[in-house]
Amino acid sequence: MSKSTHFSGQPLYSQIIRLLDKTKILKTSKELGGERYIKRFDCWTHTVVMLYAVIIRFDSLREITASLQAEARKLNHLGISMMTSRSTLSDANKRRSEAVFESIYRDLYATYHNQLSSDSHSHNEPKWMKRLQIIDSTTISLFSNLLFKGVGRHPKTGKKKGGIKVHTVIHANEGIPSDIKFTSAATNDSFMLNPTSLNKGDIMAMDRAYIDYAKLEKMTQRGVIYVTKMKKNLKYNILNDTMYQSPEGLMEIRIQQVSFTKQQQNDETLIHKARIITYVDEKKHKLIPLLTNDIESDPTEIVDIYRKRWEIELLFKQMKQNFPLKYFYGESENAIKIQIWITLIANLLLMVMRKRLTRSWSFPD
Repeated sequence: MSKSTHFSGQPLYSQIIRLLDKTKILKTSKELGGERYIKRFDCWTHTVVMLYAVIIRFDSLREITASLQAEARKLNHLGISMMTSRSTLSDANKRRSEAVFESIYRDLYATYHNQLSSDSHSHNEPKWMKRLQIIDSTTISLFSNLLFKGVGRHPKTGKKKGGIKVHTVIHANEGIPSDIKFTSAATNDSFMLNPTSLNKGDIMAMDRAYIDYAKLEKMTQRGVIYVTKMKKNLKYNILNDTMYQSPEGLMEIRIQQVSFTKQQQNDETLIHKARIITYVDEKKHKLIPLLTNDIESDPTEIVDIYRKRWEIELLFKQMKQNFPLKYFYGESENAIKIQIWITLIANLLLMVMRKRLTRSWSFPD
């Protein structure tokens, strides 16, 4: 009889399980009420079963339990101490709070993020790389609009689709989320930008959806640099305007010192001074205007910082391509969030494994 194809990567999965602390996971679950009224299917078993499911990329509870039953003799190898039925796993995804898995993820990040940091080993890395954080969000489509309100409508049926938005912050030299929040797809991104959580010298690269004059001014006052793309409808006063041209007479870069004025609710007038750097994107054959409060740095450095924002897009692409986020193992809000947290945990652990390897390894391997 041929071996099951589901277990072609058993040694890898065993190494992943060894990165987890069973005692700490059970303690966390107990503190957050995750072990209340539980006899056998504890949080440790729940975690490793779900990790197994998302890494193997199962699309349903039936596939998960069928695979476990087929390999019953090898469950200990997977770190699983009991046979799991569909109803048991379904009930656990509904009842055990997603906050337990959020806490597990945050603890793992605290434990391993230094191993993922590229730090000073790379001599080609710019000095600002360690200080750079990137903020963005990605939307995961859902089957229903009842749990999380979506935006737009299905092109054929005209019905609104649900969507959960994953708001994410990453440190550019780590490549994994350092902060995550979930909302409905209809929620504006700007709430996630919190100037008080940033320190002097930090750099934040972000999309134009995060432009909020009050927050941008607070970041400036705290000594935090931001780089974002300009919105077309922004109104401002030009204080200084300088254009640099190539020997052929073509524009290479344009630098404008500007000020924004906004009347606040308390009748005070907010004035925010910034710099608009417009450069030529040769690949797209268009002009790209960037907004920053960094008045002194070389414009090419500001452009390079903004281009690093692509790192977070690569993270979202990596997660959506390599894990089952088109199908969910439960219809409740809690079950959906658990699956996303487990996906984030799996991604983090695989990145740690990849970092420890001496040979090159592409993520899907």
